[in-house]
Amino acid sequence: MSKIDPTARIADGAVIGEGTEIGPYCIIGPNVVIGANCRLIGQVTVIGHTSLGDGCVISPFAVLGGAPQDLSYKGEPTRLEIGSGCTIREGATMNVGTIKGGGLTRVGSGGYFMNNSHVGHDCMVGDNVIFATSATLGGHCEIGDAVYIGGLSAVHQFTRIGSYVMVGGVCGVRDDVIPYGLVNGQYAVLEGLNLIGMKRRKFTKQRLATVRAFYQKLFHGPGTFAERLEATRPLAGEDPAIAVILDFIGKGKRPLCLPAIAK
Repeated sequence: MSKIDPTARIADGAVIGEGTEIGPYCIIGPNVVIGANCRLIGQVTVIGHTSLGDGCVISPFAVLGGAPQDLSYKGEPTRLEIGSGCTIREGATMNVGTIKGGGLTRVGSGGYFMNNSHVGHDCMVGDNVIFATSATLGGHCEIGDAVYIGGLSAVHQFTRIGSYVMVGGVCGVRDDVIPYGLVNGQYAVLEGLNLIGMKRRKFTKQRLATVRAFYQKLFHGPGTFAERLEATRPLAGEDPAIAVILDFIGKGKRPLCLPAIAK
């Protein structure tokens, strides 16, 4: 049985899952679907065509499903979908999509979104991400699984960040970041591989050595970057991570985030 505080405002048409708690002064719109066993602590706003998976915990002053911050939006019934098991802390915001962007903002399961973080319209965010305080996505970003974005960092619209990336704090990320990358700096540059994250994902010493050797050839070998990329393509079969990185690069439309000395 759901537990709803008498001060909460639940619009007709909203769906509240079994075992979900809606705390004081929450506002739930008519097109909202909230899964089972969620907890909206208090003063949470969920509006728009928004769905929330099971087992999410939402802290006060979070606003989910607000209109896109895009001047082309005219009130169309676009959507926000949030997976299960997410923790969304104080003041975090996530917007619905736009028609021109496909009409959907999607956030995966198991994410941890710290206070004042933001997911812009039409973003696609993977599972098990961590957004530190005030980490911000512009519209249309693609964020892979298990990405960590440091506090006060901002990702430019349409930018892709591959899975298992670590973004340092106070970074402006303007270019696509390869999977397993580590980026840092006021305007983010690629500083290497996210070795700590790879070790946590049980990469053996041999796998680490193989992927690091590939990284050195691609970003620090002789010749131009385009020449090095072509030379390293045959290495895709040496490790699945190499294949993932090369595939990511091949699908890019924006510039690639490179080391400061790579050309």
